[in-house]
Amino acid sequence: MNDRYPLEELEKSIGWEFRNKDYLFTAVTHASYMNERVMNRTQDYERQEFLGDAVLELVVSEFLFNTYPDMDEGKLTKLRSSLVCEPSLALCAKEISLSEYIRMGKGDDIHGSRYRDSIVSDVFEALIGALYLDGGLDVAKPFIERFVLKDHEKKTAFVDSKSMLQNHVQKNGMSLEYILVGQEGPDHDRIYEMAAVINGKEKARGKGHTKKAAEQQAARAAYEMIKDGE
Repeated sequence: MNDRYPLEELEKSIGWEFRNKDYLFTAVTHASYMNERVMNRTQDYERQEFLGDAVLELVVSEFLFNTYPDMDEGKLTKLRSSLVCEPSLALCAKEISLSEYIRMGKGDDIHGSRYRDSIVSDVFEALIGALYLDGGLDVAKPFIERFVLKDHEKKTAFVDSKSMLQNHVQKNGMSLEYILVGQEGPDHDRIYEMAAVINGKEKARGKGHTKKAAEQQAARAAYEMIKDGE
C-alpha cells in the first residue's frame, strides 16, 4: 500500500467511516501481500469480493427493473452485465483512486498489478462487500448508486463500444477486424496494441494488458471518430 494514500482518505472519498476497520483493510488486501507475510489466506479480499458481487448485482438489478419498466428480461440482463463487468467496475474505481490503496506484495506491485482492471474491479467488489458488512444495504446501496449507477448510460456505451461498432459496420455493409500491431513489456506485464480495421483500412488503435482490452479501446476510438464524421 502506498503510504501517500492513507485509508482515511479513501473513507472520505466514499463517504463512510468504517466502524470495523478490519472490513476495509481486508477489502484492499491482495493475496500477494498476505503470502509475503505468511499470513492467513482468508484475510485477503476474495471472500468479501464474493459477497460484494452479490450485493452489487442485487442493487443494479433493482435499479434497472425500476428504471426501464418496458425493457424485457434479455435486454435487462445484457444491460446489467455491461454495468458490472470488469472494465466498467475498473472505470468506476478510478473515481476514488482505488488502485492506490491496494495492499500488495512488492513483486506484484513492481509489475504494476495494482492497475490491472481484473484486480481493481475485484477490489471494488470487495469494498462493496465491506460496506455491506459494516453498515448493511443502507450503506452499500448509496455507494453503488453514486459510483456505479450515476451516468450509467455513458459507462454502458464505453463497455459496449465493440458491439456498437460491429452493428454500425454491418448496417452499412462494411467489414471489421482487429489486428495486433504491437506489443511491449515482459510476459507477466505485456501491453498489447490492437488496430480496428474497417474495409481493410485502419481506423483507430487501442492499448491494454489483454488483447480484448486493447480491442475495446480501439473500438471506442473508432466509434467516436465515426460519430464525429471522421
